[in-house]
Amino acid sequence: MKRFPHLLAILFACFSISISAQTSAKKKTDVNKDVDVVKVYEQVVVEGYGTPFIYQELANAYYFKNEYTKAKKWFEKLFNVEKPKDATLAHRYRQTLKALDLEVNNNEYLVASNSQTN
Repeated sequence: MKRFPHLLAILFACFSISISAQTSAKKKTDVNKDVDVVKVYEQVVVEGYGTPFIYQELANAYYFKNEYTKAKKWFEKLFNVEKPKDATLAHRYRQTLKALDLEVNNNEYLVASNSQTN
């Protein structure tokens, strides 16, 4: 009978440890959660690996952040590489120019996109 309280205490200790081990499991961290894709894309361009896809992503990112000066820069880099095929991109570029109070009617990139759609 003297062993029963010791056995009960050991059993209780083991049970407590297994419960606490299950509840204090470490959370899996997401390594990519705090990565700023815009900075990564800009670094890729600085290293000389810019592509039309990257220019488009940068232009759209800055457009949606309301940083129109930077958006204009990347839209124009994109349009220097390939003419605007997507009407949405041309519209965003037009809106960017309007936000910066720049001339929209005689813009070389928009004239090229209008001649392709007609």
